Amino acid sequence: MIGNGVVGILAETSNKWERRAPLTPSHCARLLIAGKHKSGVDRIIVQPSTKRIFSDSQYEDAGCVVSDDLSECGLILGIKKPKLEMVLPNRAYGFFSHTHKAQPENMPLLDKILAERVSLFDYELVEGNRGKKRLIAFGKFAGRAAMIDLLKGLGHRYLNLGYSTPFLTLGAAYMYSSLAAAKSAVISVGEEIAEEGLPSGICPLVFVFTGSGNGSVAAQEIFKLLPHTFVDPGGLAELFEKAKETSRTSKRVFQVYGCVVTCEHMVEHKDITKAFDKDDYYAHPENYNPIFHERIAPYASVIVNCIYWERQFPRLLSTQQLQDLAKKGCPLVGISDLTCDMGGSIEIINQCTTIDSPFFRYDPINDSYHHNMEGNGVICSVVDNLPTEFAKEASQHFGGLLSQFIGDLVSAADITQLPANLRRACIAHEGTLTPLYEYISSMRNSGMK
Repeated sequence: MIGNGVVGILAETSNKWERRAPLTPSHCARLLIAGKHKSGVDRIIVQPSTKRIFSDSQYEDAGCVVSDDLSECGLILGIKKPKLEMVLPNRAYGFFSHTHKAQPENMPLLDKILAERVSLFDYELVEGNRGKKRLIAFGKFAGRAAMIDLLKGLGHRYLNLGYSTPFLTLGAAYMYSSLAAAKSAVISVGEEIAEEGLPSGICPLVFVFTGSGNGSVAAQEIFKLLPHTFVDPGGLAELFEKAKETSRTSKRVFQVYGCVVTCEHMVEHKDITKAFDKDDYYAHPENYNPIFHERIAPYASVIVNCIYWERQFPRLLSTQQLQDLAKKGCPLVGISDLTCDMGGSIEIINQCTTIDSPFFRYDPINDSYHHNMEGNGVICSVVDNLPTEFAKEASQHFGGLLSQFIGDLVSAADITQLPANLRRACIAHEGTLTPLYEYISSMRNSGMK
């Protein structure tokens, strides 16, 4: 069955908001027009969906067959994980499985895949040579949506704290028909800040962006639509001193501030005579102490967290550190965590939120969690499917990248026939974990996450 040239596209069932598609009708049309001798694709069968951003009729017009039955398909594609009963035996599947870290909630899916002798390709693991950037991804859409939703949330949070701000007029990212429309709305907010200002009581309003990947760059792209100044991490203390002086003469502030933080600002060597060395830090993280909570967090109004983190590294912000900062009157009011790592680089992150309920509130004084904007603490957004807020444009971007690999995936009857980057992205094949991912079994046995 695998390698028979027939592609299936799943109807997304993970949650009500998932409207993306791995291939758009246009991508399907191009693959079908090219024909099996060029694209490797003989037919494409699309499961019907009334909520997918592209209609069934658009796929039919592109030459696809619309049917619930994907039994003829050797390669079946989705975005999020399918329901267990949707996994057919002896097929190749491509989707974001979130299994390679032995995530407990997804181990039943992995067991089903192994039992059905499925070849599982995880988009997240398709990388360039020598571990270079991911080749199939939603690019910057997560960061863009995250920043727009965060600004909207800040408007409501500040209102609950007694401050009216221009952010209150902004909608969530999904409310706009396109990225351009959403950006236009942010620009309008920026114009109001430039003309009427922000209350000095919440200023300087400092947005701290961690990391330098797509998520961070995209969030900054939206941030830059506001009147802003970027501040070096070492200049935050001076910024706050100047702000104290300015507040004595002005009740309004007409810009926001950004600060980009990478690993050299998060840790320092335990031997303070040694300068930070990135390669040494990655090789020997146990030799480094965290400093973000001392040098950056005390000045942050908002943290947009986009760093890759594993448990051998110091946390960006532990629960105890956040509690200590709150007792000292830290201005932190909001966190947007694009990593969605539970108990990860920001320890208080213990749950994902949803597009229609994007925030929880953590009260560090009482060490408690709440699902409202009232009361003490920090609002946290942890949405794990942000790109679906821009479902059409995100699918167009993603499908354009995925299309380049369809020919190999749909034609190869065995993974040994595939290019190296696709072989490395294959977690399971013929009922067993592939050599690169055999560690998942030991992680499960040891109880690690």
